[in-house]
Amino acid sequence: MNEKSVEQSIETVVSNKRYAGFWMRFWAYFIDLLVIFSINGILLSPFKFMNEGIAITVGFWTITGIVGSVVFYTYFLLMTKFFGQTLGKMILGIKVVREDDQPLKWSDLIFREFIGRFIYRVFSILLVLYIIVGFTDEKQGLHDMIGSTRVVFD
Repeated sequence: MNEKSVEQSIETVVSNKRYAGFWMRFWAYFIDLLVIFSINGILLSPFKFMNEGIAITVGFWTITGIVGSVVFYTYFLLMTKFFGQTLGKMILGIKVVREDDQPLKWSDLIFREFIGRFIYRVFSILLVLYIIVGFTDEKQGLHDMIGSTRVVFD
């Protein structure tokens, strides 16, 4: 194969991708939140019986808040790294891929899942930015742009 035919083949593969839009991603995220809330319910219920039901604080945070956040970020990070998708994405048949179609790297996912989602959670007004998924050509959210990833149909 010459270089020109390889480029055409790559363009054909790229053009055949179907990007997951806002609503598919919304419902996948909703399913993931149900999973995370269930896991947190199991892990955090013993804390109700400790310290006479009073929240244990560490500075500005509570132990349950810290554990809940660790579960949230760890779930998205590990599921996406090892499976390319979370349970919600599996159910809806979508997955996360790199923009260059190489295997997902830890650095991609740390930027996408940790830093991107952290920005959304800390600055909750920015949750409105999830809407941009519906208006970009490749259906990217801010966290996808930060992590150089796309969400496509499997």
